[in-house]
Amino acid sequence: MSENWSYVWDVMVICLFLGLATYIRRSFKFFRKFFIPNAIIAGFIGLLLGPQILNLIPFNADHMGTIIYHLMSIGFIALALKDRNTTKNKDIVNTGIIIVNGYVLQGILGFGLSVLMAYTILPDLFPVFGMLLPLGYGQGAGQAYSMGRQWESLGFSNGGNIGLTIAALGLLWACIGGIPLMNYMIKVKKIKPSYSLTNSQEDTVQVEVVKEHVGETESVDGFTIQLFTIGIIYLATYLTLLGLTEVLKNFGTFGNTLSTMLWGFSFIIAALFAILFRFILDVLKKKKVIKREYTSNFLLERISGGAFDIMITASIAAISITILKQYLLPTMVISTLGGIATILYVIFLGKRMYKNDVLENTLGLYGNLTGVVSTGLALVKEIDPKLESSAGRNLVLGSGAGLFVGFPLMLLLNVPVVGYVSNTPILYLWTMIGLAAYFAILSVVLYLRRVK
Repeated sequence: MSENWSYVWDVMVICLFLGLATYIRRSFKFFRKFFIPNAIIAGFIGLLLGPQILNLIPFNADHMGTIIYHLMSIGFIALALKDRNTTKNKDIVNTGIIIVNGYVLQGILGFGLSVLMAYTILPDLFPVFGMLLPLGYGQGAGQAYSMGRQWESLGFSNGGNIGLTIAALGLLWACIGGIPLMNYMIKVKKIKPSYSLTNSQEDTVQVEVVKEHVGETESVDGFTIQLFTIGIIYLATYLTLLGLTEVLKNFGTFGNTLSTMLWGFSFIIAALFAILFRFILDVLKKKKVIKREYTSNFLLERISGGAFDIMITASIAAISITILKQYLLPTMVISTLGGIATILYVIFLGKRMYKNDVLENTLGLYGNLTGVVSTGLALVKEIDPKLESSAGRNLVLGSGAGLFVGFPLMLLLNVPVVGYVSNTPILYLWTMIGLAAYFAILSVVLYLRRVK
């Protein structure tokens, strides 16, 4: 295949898988009954038809990883650029804290298990292996692949593909675990949906009347405006990371390791730039400096939704069965216990932290903590098709608030990697102490903010 077509080919086959998945989901009630999104079906179609199993449709797994890495940032930039009601809301802040505390809980569990196995039954295991649990479950395939791939240069063999595998298992937990969770809360906890179920359980394409006349009086299309805005913000992200890399290389092993981590967290820096851009834009609009509407929530939602769908499909299709067999025991133990712990965590907090729309918010949190924001929204839409409840708003805005609350977690993730590179295992203990303290502090904050 011509090199000019290699990446284009991979994108085309992802589109083919998504098209097949849409037909299959419409044709078989099983997939609708278990709320399995098209992107997950498409991913497993790609895994089946791709090089790993039947080898009927070739594609490059490394290219898939690169696509995932960049789409993660693009999706988050699009979400962060949306125009939102800035009215203060206690539930939004609570949701952000719950999400970050869920990451920390997954980090404690995953890292603790991987260190335990590395010092007992699996001496060759990369001790930081378990940190992929909060990355894959809590932040999605893009982040898990990105960090796993960065760790490969530090000694974690096939880390990127293991990150994809854990993220894919998290998506399965989100879909298959969503039904038991919903039934448990309705039948055992007696928590009913706040809005009547009007979903026909059929996939339909709804055409919205868009009132935002973005770019109407300009010589450039409104969709193009969204694309070049996202591109400029991503360029700023890239230049910032280049600059930080130059500065950090003067700090030896710690600086190089932190630089590697920052490239893995590029989506967070991109989202922060997008939030800053949105803030400046709102100020200029309020001062009447800008009188036209340049961003469109409708178009930005389409961009982010498309980015996450392609990202999820690629992440599952690119899983290596050979590598999964090599790490089967730690992967299955950590991912299974992580899924169980996440269910118990959201059940415990759901009724205590929300006065209204308890079922919707709990399902949204569960989907987000085992997949990505769009997975949480997909679960919510099964009982709240029109997103009339507060769950969708809390989830999207809470994820943004969680970026700031979760910043110390990014620093903590770097500590055990430095310990591994510098052969200083005592840093594993300090990491666990730091995670436990972080979890305790956020838990106290949640207790003080609980529904009385």
